[in-house]
Amino acid sequence: MKRTAIRLFCFAWLLIWVAPATRAADLPEITKRGTLRVLAVVIDEEPQFLSLTPGTPPGFDQEILDGFTKLQRLKLEIVRIAGYDALIPALQKGKGDLIAGGFTASDSRKKLIAFSAEVFPTRNVVYSRKPQPIIKTVEELKSARIGTYKGTEMRESVLAAGVPAAALDDSIELGGFPAALRAGKITAAVDGVEAALIARLADPELQIGMFVGRPESLAYGMRKEDAKLLEALDAYVGNLRKTQTWSRLVVKYFGESAPEILKRARGN
Repeated sequence: MKRTAIRLFCFAWLLIWVAPATRAADLPEITKRGTLRVLAVVIDEEPQFLSLTPGTPPGFDQEILDGFTKLQRLKLEIVRIAGYDALIPALQKGKGDLIAGGFTASDSRKKLIAFSAEVFPTRNVVYSRKPQPIIKTVEELKSARIGTYKGTEMRESVLAAGVPAAALDDSIELGGFPAALRAGKITAAVDGVEAALIARLADPELQIGMFVGRPESLAYGMRKEDAKLLEALDAYVGNLRKTQTWSRLVVKYFGESAPEILKRARGN
């Protein structure tokens, strides 16, 4: 019994000493620590939002957060997470302070965590590849073989537009739409506008057409109790969106036509 009690006592002290390294922290605690830990799914093949590859531009989100951390006199640390479904659990467990990297502020996610002001507008968009026509109407969409992802809001938005399920191909792996379009397996694809812009950088033959579903936002996610961090990020992002720096970053990472396409996505 004594040995068991000693083991339990030692284990309790171990928890006390280890917990501060991973516990949740609002901005005052982050400032004391000196490092802002950013949870992200880093896709090496799509470095537009975040890149950890030496000698390459850091990415749209990382440049924004670099500016924020410099203002707050903090270091920026990217904590790589294997999948999008693991981001919110990692945040809630205190493995990081916020989520970034092209992260959508969806209604379901807003029930679990807080989101900053919009960092990048998003919306589902239909894109095709020459010599296929640009799809501009629902009737044209109905006559296409459409690539979409199983179990996603993107698929649901296409069905809600009146496209029959038989016209959809949801067997394509994540990131495989451009290759499927080149091979003629599909004649159109539906994805987030940011993904379509990234794909078009690699293949100028891709053509962006109509939008489906409602406009949404990419933003930074954090715990609901971290009010000081949210307030500081909102102020920084809000001011940044009023400057030419934001537009310059959009063009740098998503192409010359990206600002105009994002205006269309917003319905402007």
